[in-house]
Amino acid sequence: MALQQIFDNASSLMTVVSFTTFLGILAWTYVLHKNKDFEAAAALPFADEFTEEEHEHG
Repeated sequence: MALQQIFDNASSLMTVVSFTTFLGILAWTYVLHKNKDFEAAAALPFADEFTEEEHEHG
């Protein structure tokens, strides 16, 4: 019986730890990063197109 209670407590603890980790990842992704960083990352695929056009015409 005592062993079963230890496993139940460990399972509950791991659920709380996993949920806390999930919330931490959400906070890190959406709260701590600035929109400026996301806009710069979104513009990266187009940066090569401009440099290729400049080399072709330049």
